[in-house]
Amino acid sequence: MKPISPQNSGGSRLALAHQHPPTTKDEARSRWRNFGDKALVQAQLLNDQYGLCCYSELRADLEGLGYHIEHIRPKSQFPGQTFDYTNLAASALSSDDLNTIKPDAFGGHAKRSQFDPALFISCHDADCARYFAYLSDGRIVARDNLNAADTDRANYTIALLNLNSGYLTNRRRRWYDELDQLFEEHVAKHWSLNDLAACDLIPSQQGLSPFFSLTRQFFGPIAEQALQQHAPQLV
Repeated sequence: MKPISPQNSGGSRLALAHQHPPTTKDEARSRWRNFGDKALVQAQLLNDQYGLCCYSELRADLEGLGYHIEHIRPKSQFPGQTFDYTNLAASALSSDDLNTIKPDAFGGHAKRSQFDPALFISCHDADCARYFAYLSDGRIVARDNLNAADTDRANYTIALLNLNSGYLTNRRRRWYDELDQLFEEHVAKHWSLNDLAACDLIPSQQGLSPFFSLTRQFFGPIAEQALQQHAPQLV
């Protein structure tokens, strides 16, 4: 999970709505359903996120999928944050995507059980990336060096968001295999590993390649060098 630092505000209509926030879950649901500037809000969120899903780091647009605006703290439990831009993020999938992927839904659409803010790791937490590790078989797991409480938080978040759905695991495994093959080729031919890492870690037209955190972990110190040199804002 890549930390997100909001740079936008969601526009004047969102700010105006947040001046008088809902006080009940029914009011929150009704007012959000009728809010008319969702396209602008989502565009600004995706700009903040370099096109990545806030939870899975999937580039849904490159998969022929959509996004939805996610309330990190659900509006049913926290109605006062319904129009709070700092509580919003762009998550795969769109509602239409659920018709084909529903049994394997992930991200915001997988949040069905009661949300526990004390356990959940938010993509707006500056240190959220430290909780997770990525395996060559495509799974995301809690990092080995966490204490018991942080391990519980990582496992809770992975389970709540279904981040090891078959769909995501398959695509992360394919991405890992591709990185591994390219790495071996570059080593064999004495090509620049720094340039290879930069290809998928450096934004292009305000977009990142999918699975930024997996790629960063895969390249290790090489990734950190490439980011410091070319995109220090992502370090």
